Amino acid sequence: MATCPQGHASGADDYCDVCGTQMTAAPPSSSSAPAPAPADAAAESCPICQTPRAGQFCEVCGHDYSGSGSGAPFQLPATGARWEAVTAADRAYYEKVIAEGGPDADAVAFPPYCPERSFGLHGEQVRIGRHSRARNLAPEIDLTGPPEDPGVSHLHAVLLAQPDGSWMLVDPGSSNGTQLNGRPLKLNVPVKIGPGDRIHLGAWTVITIREGTP
Repeated sequence: MATCPQGHASGADDYCDVCGTQMTAAPPSSSSAPAPAPADAAAESCPICQTPRAGQFCEVCGHDYSGSGSGAPFQLPATGARWEAVTAADRAYYEKVIAEGGPDADAVAFPPYCPERSFGLHGEQVRIGRHSRARNLAPEIDLTGPPEDPGVSHLHAVLLAQPDGSWMLVDPGSSNGTQLNGRPLKLNVPVKIGPGDRIHLGAWTVITIREGTP
């Protein structure tokens, strides 16, 4: 169990579960550097949780700054299709993660039972991660479990609704990265997704995007 800079014992290794203090800085991505923040970002705070801005998305609650100050309210077109994200455990992905020797790989076990769960995609954004009382974070796709994938960050990725009814996926800075159809995402770079796409994150979690009737 990790110890935060304030001396609390925390079950999470990114932000303290007791006080919300960041444990350590996330390691730099080998594929790309995070997108630079706007010049006036230092003087701006998140309107939801008051955290100082560090990029397009708030690192604490996931607020999307690009939607603020737009003037017109965001509206999705009326469609007969319903998008959903189905979560499950992927044994092949787990074995790949273990073979690559990720952090604490030897201590992570594949869950003996992990039923599929379906989450409807609604609203402007759908956050993916694990809830945290200390950070007042309750993601719409909550992977807290059981079983709980220890490699999933509290705010791991975000799905963004588009005016044409499609969705984009972005990793705002997770500890262990996100893959879409086997390819790592660049930090803070939204990528379009569609039915049949598979999102891998953590040690064994897979999220499949599906489209069906309401």
